[in-house]
Amino acid sequence: MSRRLAALLALLVLPFLAGARDPILVPEVSQHEVALQQGFTGTELLLFGAILTPEGSRAAKDYDIVVVLKGPTQSIVLREKQKVAGIWINAASTELRSAPSYYAIATTRPISEIVDDKTAAIYELGLKWLQLSPIGAIDPKEQARFAEGLVDLNRRNGLYRQEEGSVKVSEQVLYQARIGLPSRVPTGTYTAETFAISKGRVVASASSQVEVRKLGIERAIAHFSNDYGFAYGLLAVFVSVAMGWLAGRLFALV
Repeated sequence: MSRRLAALLALLVLPFLAGARDPILVPEVSQHEVALQQGFTGTELLLFGAILTPEGSRAAKDYDIVVVLKGPTQSIVLREKQKVAGIWINAASTELRSAPSYYAIATTRPISEIVDDKTAAIYELGLKWLQLSPIGAIDPKEQARFAEGLVDLNRRNGLYRQEEGSVKVSEQVLYQARIGLPSRVPTGTYTAETFAISKGRVVASASSQVEVRKLGIERAIAHFSNDYGFAYGLLAVFVSVAMGWLAGRLFALV
């Protein structure tokens, strides 16, 4: 009798346990390759996907969705300009080991309403929580000031973006977010990561990749400058001098 009762209880409880399991994300990107050619003025990526149960059905709960598109990380030296006797000179500086060349985040709601500061820092959810990893010892206040300066500069150049409330979710199944890439977007492999968050906890994540590369004459010039730096420098000087001489001759004839 006890075995039958245990089996009956198991049949009753298992559906609830299955429904309580974390969802899965099925992400996709409108284009996995962005070609930078002459006349490129920027583009817009559509990051979309579905929120499903492990069985493939509609998720029973409401989830917040956060989408992060991050470019290759790079080491960068930040120098602060200071005006001395009417002349701007380099003052304090610091080197950051892992600054993303591009960073964009889109969310269903303000980040502060979705996760706490600890979770945001762990997953780098937001410009405030980027882990830039300074090289060497630096005062925390100085580090924060340089980090804010980098974020502000890249934000004005369109390379850092934070668009809260821009992710659209339909029937708690389909989500989509549009993220713009500016004309000066760096090349490399980009990671598009999607997070499903419930009650301040990341319950699922998935990622895909986007390749940003130069094509045509831009690609040839980039390869030439990287592979033959000295010759490229001489050629650049020669072209500049030739253009200056030609401009002088034209003005002399006017």
